[in-house]
Amino acid sequence: MSQISAKDVAALRAKTGLGMMDCKNALVEAGGDIEAAQRLLREKGLATAAKKEGRIAAEGLVDILTEGGQTAIIEVNCETDFVAKNESFKGFVKGLLRTVLSTKPASVEELLAKPYDGSATTVESNLIEQIAVIGEKLSIRRFQVLDGACASYLHGGGVAGSVVAFKCDCACTDKDEFKQFGRNIAMQIASGTPAAYVSKEDVPAAVIEEEKKVLLAQIANDPANASKPPQVIEKMVSGRIEKYFTQNCLLEQSYIKDGDLTVGAYVAATAKELGCDIAVASFVLYEKGEGIEKKEEDFASEIAKMVGN
Repeated sequence: MSQISAKDVAALRAKTGLGMMDCKNALVEAGGDIEAAQRLLREKGLATAAKKEGRIAAEGLVDILTEGGQTAIIEVNCETDFVAKNESFKGFVKGLLRTVLSTKPASVEELLAKPYDGSATTVESNLIEQIAVIGEKLSIRRFQVLDGACASYLHGGGVAGSVVAFKCDCACTDKDEFKQFGRNIAMQIASGTPAAYVSKEDVPAAVIEEEKKVLLAQIANDPANASKPPQVIEKMVSGRIEKYFTQNCLLEQSYIKDGDLTVGAYVAATAKELGCDIAVASFVLYEKGEGIEKKEEDFASEIAKMVGN
């Protein structure tokens, strides 16, 4: 069997990012052939990835990229915040964004089958390799692409991210004032109360009716309000529906940089200042790990199991 040198172990570790013992064992198994050892580690990475499927990846990163008149936003999850801050992981996510913009997949499943960032290997094989290198479960959760004049904002280094698309006069989008305005709206989306709709007109009638039913039930169950005249109850419901709009519709929210303005008023004032028509067309907000149930670790129990108690 070939002698395994420290230099060979270091070279394989540089190629894979794996631990020294993993690299040494792979080299021993491969008879000192670095390329064969790297292949063995990748093959073992397949098993590693499978073992990690049952684990919960609720940490991760939201990232955004604009190229060629399109803006892509993506969320990629991992198990720990430490990995989310790793430069290799961040670079992998950025490569995914470039892949999304260049290959135009319609779903995560389609993205996995695309060539990763112009390479000869697929996104899925690169994902598996990252799992082997990093040693955690990773998952591409979601992505979306918006066209045209867009602005974006990343909050907390990727804890949350937002992209907003505008309908506007193309002449004004190159102005610094418009770019700052767009960033402010994107910041509103990411930093304020999450909105579900752009405007009141976008709220489906069925949603409003359901909200009214809930409000009427709340009033009926409140002894202080249940006996009030129908016209008073109707006004109460109307008032609370308006409050619902201010919480759930972006243009009805208080603007985070000036509480005396609504976002809609800020948009109108900016349009007047720039001398062009501006409207918010759509927006996307991703919050890292949103809706993923995190596993609660019971460290006392884990230690007890380890020592046999």
